[in-house]
Amino acid sequence: MKAMLRIAIDGPSGAGKSTIAKEVAKKLGIDYIDTGAMYRAVGYKMKREGIAADDEAALGAMLENTDIDFAEGDIILDGAIVNDVIRTSEISKMASVCSALLPVREKLVEIQRSMGNRKSVIMDGRDIATNVLPNAEYKFFLTASAKERAQRRHKELLQKGEEITFEAVLSDIEKRDHNDMTRKLNPLRKAADALEVDTTGLSIEEVAAFILKEIK
Repeated sequence: MKAMLRIAIDGPSGAGKSTIAKEVAKKLGIDYIDTGAMYRAVGYKMKREGIAADDEAALGAMLENTDIDFAEGDIILDGAIVNDVIRTSEISKMASVCSALLPVREKLVEIQRSMGNRKSVIMDGRDIATNVLPNAEYKFFLTASAKERAQRRHKELLQKGEEITFEAVLSDIEKRDHNDMTRKLNPLRKAADALEVDTTGLSIEEVAAFILKEIK
């Protein structure tokens, strides 16, 4: 294995990026950086503090006093573990909104690149291979049908006790896809040198094994 191993995984919401990335990180013994959770954390803080997306002054002040880190699988926002509170459908929408804001992206991309420059990582998100780590040694684009991605997300939310219909989740998935792919700032797209993997009908183990085989 190379001294520095950077693996970039992009794809739409619900394609299995985070789950797969965690599994691959564990197998390779490297750090997993959940960039989507970072945007969720910012969206959660914006909602908690009542900061509107168009309030540039308040947003800038908030970002200056925002610290996000990862430790032993936990995401830590300003010293507090926020694993569960950032995983609701409401915060998913906030994450999509704040990910299109230039100040937020600049702040988080700076943190992400710093991590990728100092250690081996696997990082997943919407623009890792195209923007955050364009020189990553390995790049993958995970996708799946909107219906399957909605089914996965609906099951996850129900297990967490959130009452929501499948139709509402599917609608949210489709809206997020549109927002992510049409935003002006670093939209979701497959990098020219990324390997596309359709996870529809595949298990976590099967996708992880495929990626590990490509890397090794």
